[in-house]
Amino acid sequence: MGSPRAEQFSKERTLLNETVMKYADLPLKRFFSLDSQMYREGALSPKVKELLGLVSSLVLRCDDCIKYHVIRCHEEGITSEELEEGLSVGLVVGGSITIPHLRRAFALWDELQEEKNSKSFEA
Repeated sequence: MGSPRAEQFSKERTLLNETVMKYADLPLKRFFSLDSQMYREGALSPKVKELLGLVSSLVLRCDDCIKYHVIRCHEEGITSEELEEGLSVGLVVGGSITIPHLRRAFALWDELQEEKNSKSFEA
């Protein structure tokens, strides 16, 4: 993954999910399963679904969700141009109140792209 912010977020998310699952009843486990199944290949590709998740998260102003979907979009091979268009849709739908979240999304994307570019120079 490369980005210190992305790595820290992923570690914390994993630990917190483990804690939740320790207490989870059947409905909660089913919801978590449904969430992960939703992003599998279907009529829409996982790449498109992650971008949809990111835009929805921006509109809802959920920073953890935004981080997760920015990381997943990066892993799925979204281009910077695709990300920018998707986040622009979220800005139009969500309004100016989403701008702080938009800034953090682009900052994380920038870190991920910088790490990707530095690794390609090393190869």
